Amino acid sequence: MTRPSSMLARAPASGNAGISQTPVDTRDMLAKRSERCQASPRECARSRAAALATERLEGARGARGMIRSVPRRSRTRVFVLLVLLLLLVVVGGVSYLGWRQSVAGVRVSASPPRLVGRNTPLTFALEATRGNVTTAEVRLAQGGAPVVLARHDGGPAPRVELKATLAPLGSGLREGAATVEVWARDDFWRPMRREDRAIEKFQVTIDVTPPKVEVLSTTPYVAPGGAGLVVFRALDASAAEARVGQQTYPTFPLGPEGTRVGLFALPYDFAGGTAISVTARDEAGNAASRGIATEVLPRKFRRDRIEIRDPFLQAKVPELLPQHPPSQPLVEGFLVINRDQRRQAEEEKRRVAARTAPRPLWEGAFLQPRNTKVFSNFAETRTYVYQGREIDTQVHFGYDLASTRQAPVPAANKGVVVFAGPLTIYGHTVILDHGLGLMTLYGHLSSIAAKVGDAVERGQELGRTGSTGLAIGDHLHYEVLVHGVSVTPLEWWDAKWIRDRIAGPLRAAGLGDLAGAEVSVEKPRAEPAASR
Repeated sequence: MTRPSSMLARAPASGNAGISQTPVDTRDMLAKRSERCQASPRECARSRAAALATERLEGARGARGMIRSVPRRSRTRVFVLLVLLLLLVVVGGVSYLGWRQSVAGVRVSASPPRLVGRNTPLTFALEATRGNVTTAEVRLAQGGAPVVLARHDGGPAPRVELKATLAPLGSGLREGAATVEVWARDDFWRPMRREDRAIEKFQVTIDVTPPKVEVLSTTPYVAPGGAGLVVFRALDASAAEARVGQQTYPTFPLGPEGTRVGLFALPYDFAGGTAISVTARDEAGNAASRGIATEVLPRKFRRDRIEIRDPFLQAKVPELLPQHPPSQPLVEGFLVINRDQRRQAEEEKRRVAARTAPRPLWEGAFLQPRNTKVFSNFAETRTYVYQGREIDTQVHFGYDLASTRQAPVPAANKGVVVFAGPLTIYGHTVILDHGLGLMTLYGHLSSIAAKVGDAVERGQELGRTGSTGLAIGDHLHYEVLVHGVSVTPLEWWDAKWIRDRIAGPLRAAGLGDLAGAEVSVEKPRAEPAASR
């Protein structure tokens, strides 16, 4: 559009280019424009449009002028800032991707044994550093293609535990070096996928040959509630034990290399046909067993009825069960003592049994306290009666021996004190260790004259008889234990029995004689139950 010359205000020429010209008077221009608008409205409208276009053109020229007027140094600074910002974004992105790529994968926690047998348990704990474990396998590599021993099929999880043995491989196992490999992946995203590989490898030696076990000698005859001894040879074994059914009895090295000795016990309720054997294991977990050729003789035990009276309950329940509510009948407290505290005492006996010496400490026959009578027998089944009603049944282990009040209590044989103090229903108690798992217990004492760790001689005083614990009258509760299992004291009071049944197998295996000198002992005299 051609701009009307009448609307352009030209600046007069001047030789001073740097001096601004005086603008046309604004009021004059407005007056002239008003006159023209009155004379010709259409021409006025065109003039206004032209003026508006001119203003826009001048504004654009002014903006370009402003940009051209920014110094070159400022434009460089802006450019540098833009480049730095872009570089920061690139470096941040690359660093983030690099971090994700560098995040560790699945971690393995395991310590497989050096030697691995057919049934050696292998346990591997896998944990994802980020995300979840999605797949996991345990493989065995031995020459050919690896064989999968265990696989995780339970879906994604932060932590996975795999358990395996070599048993599924059957006869395909070869003894010698092998590698246990753990393969695993997680679901944490990384820019570049990692190749599948074993994340952990363990070098092991496969050993599937069991130890060689040979029984050398044993007690020829045993009976329920009695003890026996076995001597056997176990080559290439790291541990060995005697077994009576499910009950295990530790054995100890004695004599030539590989020779072991162990005492075992038949419980009072031994069932005919129960296996009696020795078992040896090597470091790889391979096991071998041999039966013990001993004849089991029959043995019967007595039964008794004990009447519980109120004076006894009034004396014993508050003493042994102080937390018993006064509002409840005393007979209920008695049942708690007779059942729960009796069970606690049996558990404590087995815990103490672990403190035995690995060699025999005793010499000869065991001593029965002089001038004592047997008032209660071993493995006697007791029925407790209160006000004419049967309220409980328990088995009494050991012998109850009585003479005079607060009579001296001698050690039955040489040994070491492994327990001295209160023992629930047995009151003040001393337990002596005689080695190889053989122990004697002295309960219901009124006082104790020995402390744990004391080495005592046969006949040395351990304390005085009393009626502490769940005792009716002053007496000694005497018990013989084989690895925590109670056996009849009669056998160990008998020098001939020890010589034939214990020292005999030792002599037959060339290990000497533990029977010691002949010791004459008084046979225990059992009193009728009614006399109590």
